Amino acid sequence: MNIQWYPGHMTKTRRQMAEYIKQVDAVCEVVDARIPQVSRNPDMEEIAAGKPRLIILNRIDLADPAATASWARWFREKGWAVIETDSRLGQGTQAFASAVRALLADKIAQWNEKGQIGKSVRVMVVGIPNVGKSTFINRILGRKSAKAADKPGVTRGSQWFRVESGIDLLDTPGILWPKFDDERVGLLLAVTGAIKDDILDVETLGCKLMELLAARAPETIAARYGVAAPADSDFPGYDLLQQAGKKRGFLLRGGEIDTERMARILLDEFRGGVLGRITLETPEEYA
Repeated sequence: MNIQWYPGHMTKTRRQMAEYIKQVDAVCEVVDARIPQVSRNPDMEEIAAGKPRLIILNRIDLADPAATASWARWFREKGWAVIETDSRLGQGTQAFASAVRALLADKIAQWNEKGQIGKSVRVMVVGIPNVGKSTFINRILGRKSAKAADKPGVTRGSQWFRVESGIDLLDTPGILWPKFDDERVGLLLAVTGAIKDDILDVETLGCKLMELLAARAPETIAARYGVAAPADSDFPGYDLLQQAGKKRGFLLRGGEIDTERMARILLDEFRGGVLGRITLETPEEYA
């Protein structure tokens, strides 16, 4: 399943980020705690080179807590500051200001020595589409200022916001990168909602997600849908989708199982946390 999505406005946004980076003191990168590494835009290594980095492990309410703790350690070992957040409920977001000040402590101390006490630090907030970046910013601001929705491509322009604690935030549109070299990357981005469903074959995506869940959380799909992966199947994802659709009574004329409808239900329930807290990759995969 070769998934690619790079609308024209993302090229423009990338160019703008390269200009804005000169104006900021640090970069805050919001990632999806279910896919912490895959949801990091590799282009940011070039764009944000040399800037202190704060990783926001967002959507921890949807991710496995033990896996989130492992990822937090992994990022810290690489020298980045990390906070763990559920932006929808505000969990962890209160740690943002202190994390930024700790990250930029040396620079703030230099400003104070020069008499620039109280000077605001400038932070660029980046993230791929639909990673919860705007919801995170709204929580930090304590008001609804950045447009937020549970779909990719809502934020289309960059905006500056003043945080009461003396931090200026630059909200940037979510961007991907021109080509996913690994098919697995496109798949994980698609199942978590970072890519528009309009361009996807939902039935095939549902099959792939079933395969992932059968490997990562077999007890979950057994409990929710009453299915188990056949041992000798050449297409386990499709077989699981058929089993689940049949048990739900999703039938078409002639008794054919409506696997597309089942796929949409599966994607909605996974993305909404109905299936529980599931992480789809581990730090060990990048050792």
